[in-house]
Amino acid sequence: MARRAGSAHNGVLQASDSDLINEVRGWKRLALWCVATLLRGWVRTLRFEADAATLALLTKSDVPVAVVLWHNRLFLSPEFFRRYRTQRRVYGLVSASKDGAWLAAFYRMIGIHPVRGSSSNLGREAARVLIEKMREGHDIGITPDGPRGPLYTVEPGVLVVTRRLHAPLVLMGAEFGPALRLKSWDKFYVPAPFSRIRMRAAVLAPVKADGGKLSAEDVRAALLAINPDRE
Repeated sequence: MARRAGSAHNGVLQASDSDLINEVRGWKRLALWCVATLLRGWVRTLRFEADAATLALLTKSDVPVAVVLWHNRLFLSPEFFRRYRTQRRVYGLVSASKDGAWLAAFYRMIGIHPVRGSSSNLGREAARVLIEKMREGHDIGITPDGPRGPLYTVEPGVLVVTRRLHAPLVLMGAEFGPALRLKSWDKFYVPAPFSRIRMRAAVLAPVKADGGKLSAEDVRAALLAINPDRE
């Protein structure tokens, strides 16, 4: 039976027909729970640093916002939301694919509420759910270059929800101390335990000072500016 946008299944928001949604079950879920528990402990050893101005931006909570971060900074997301985004629930778009099933289950274990969909599968329905959640007063999370890249790209579709609601974007930046970079498409960061993470941030309004609409290139330039990479 088809599920309407915004319905729930096993605690995960579904964007549309449940037959199109891949889920992680059984021993795989148990294994993922072990990984999530390890990650939560790992990220809590990290030394997050943010000056007063950055802290004010990261904790902006007067209105619902879209939190935007590069895919290769996702390792930090459990601790980032625990420390800085405590005022509202956060909902994140996750692919309806088999790969997305792992990330959706993982998100639930670290306190992020997944919405299943993608640009190629259930995209419109997922966007409707995200719009609904923001109207209810919740934040949303976006990785504009995920789930498969290319690295450090921002597609125009990323801005559909925020443009509709005139919602601001809180951009999360992070400069790493000692960290491993995986040989994945996004060169994923895995920081060393007890290492220092210097936080960066920017807030972008949906309409620029000159009255023009915020563009995907504007978002990309701002994210690159606050996310220095160490090769």
